[in-house]
Order: sequence, then structure tokens, then C-alpha cells
Amino acid sequence: MRALWKLTWMEIKLFLREPVGLFFTLAFPLLLLFLFGAIFGNEPVAELGGRGTVDVSVPGYVAMVIGTLGLIGLPIGLASYRQQGVLRRYRATPLHPSIVLAAQVIFGLAIAFAGAVLLIVAAHLAYAVPWPGAPLSLAGALVLSSLSFFSAGFILGGVLPTARTAQAVGMAIFFPMLFLSGASGMPRELLPDTLRRISDLLPLSYVVTLIADLWYGQGWNGLALVVLSGMLIVGAVVSVLTFRWE
Repeated sequence: MRALWKLTWMEIKLFLREPVGLFFTLAFPLLLLFLFGAIFGNEPVAELGGRGTVDVSVPGYVAMVIGTLGLIGLPIGLASYRQQGVLRRYRATPLHPSIVLAAQVIFGLAIAFAGAVLLIVAAHLAYAVPWPGAPLSLAGALVLSSLSFFSAGFILGGVLPTARTAQAVGMAIFFPMLFLSGASGMPRELLPDTLRRISDLLPLSYVVTLIADLWYGQGWNGLALVVLSGMLIVGAVVSVLTFRWE
């Protein structure tokens, strides 16, 4: 257990020393929050169910943090470690492989929760966005959503040979989802019907839906729960079968 926490703390320190990853994971969603908040304000809008633009955007920004970590940060980190021989050295130590992978998961969850807290506090203080109605359930949704996308990240990190390739593939997968799922600050309710039907096929859309429904006190969205749980199970199995240490 001591080795797990030491390895996790090391990952957190490495993340905090990397300005690009720190900016796009934690600062960029906050920047969008203030940018779109300054442009559109947070006055109630009929098309958004009587909520303001910021009200409906914050769950999406939380989903952005999760998607960035799972599809870009994690694959790049793992591919870089393999490319540099770090994973091979870990494998030669007494550390069990599960500790190395668990440290990546705990690190990712810590950053996801940090990003969510920053967004929630900033939105409440700057735009009077209500506090989440079910914080414990929301925390559970955050864990499930993060683990689902981390499982996809482990697949990418396991099969892609270099950090540059992982970055290109991760961004190619993530950015279409970002703009169509409601995670970029553009509510899905405002999308044309064709784009909304496409967004229904994207996993990140279900992260936004799951978080938003709990935030608004509407309970667990059954379809989103099934989709993300299935993604987690399939991703975990495939990542175990495809992961390479060298």
C-alpha cells in the first residue's frame, strides 16, 4: 500500500510540473466557463428548461475534464513510459504490475475530482450556479464516468507505440465528442436534430447526461448508467488483453 501511494504522489507531482497538461485539464475548462459566461450570462432561457447557459454548461465542463484525462492524458503518459522504457523498469522491480496501473487510476481520479471541485466552486461564486443537489451520488457518477474513460485510455495506451501517436489518436477521438456531446459549453439542446442524433452515439454525451441529471436532482439516468458501465466492463477486458509493457 505504501508503494501505491508513493507512486500515485509521484504521478501527481509530475502532472503539476507539466504546464501543458495542467492547463488543458484544469485551467482550460475554467477559461471556457468564464469566457462563455461573460458572453451569454446566466439568465434563464426557455430552450434550456428555464436554466441559464452556465447552469447547463458546468456538467459538460466536468465531462471535459474526464474526457481529457481518459483519452489524451492517460494514453500519452502510458505510451511515453513504454517508449522510454519506464514500464520495463517497473516490471523488473518488486512492484506488482497492478500497483503501477492502480496508481494511474487513483491519480486520474484525484485530478478529475480536483477539476470538478474547481468548476463547481467557480460557477457558484461567479454565476450563482446552485450547488449539486445530490453530492454523494454525483461523486459516484464522477467515479464511474472516469473509470469508463480510463479503461478506454488504457486500451489506447496499450496498443499505440509512441506518445506522439497516442496524442494524435486521442485528440482525433476526443474533440468530435467534445463539441457534439455538450462538454464544450454548447448545450445539446441547441444542436440541430441531425447532430443530436449523432451525439446520442457518443460516450461522452452520457457522461454529461449522467452528471447533469444528478446535479438537477433528477436521479440516475438509467441509459447513461448502462452505457458507461458497459463501456467500463468492455474497456477493462480489452485493455487487459491488449496492454503491453514493452
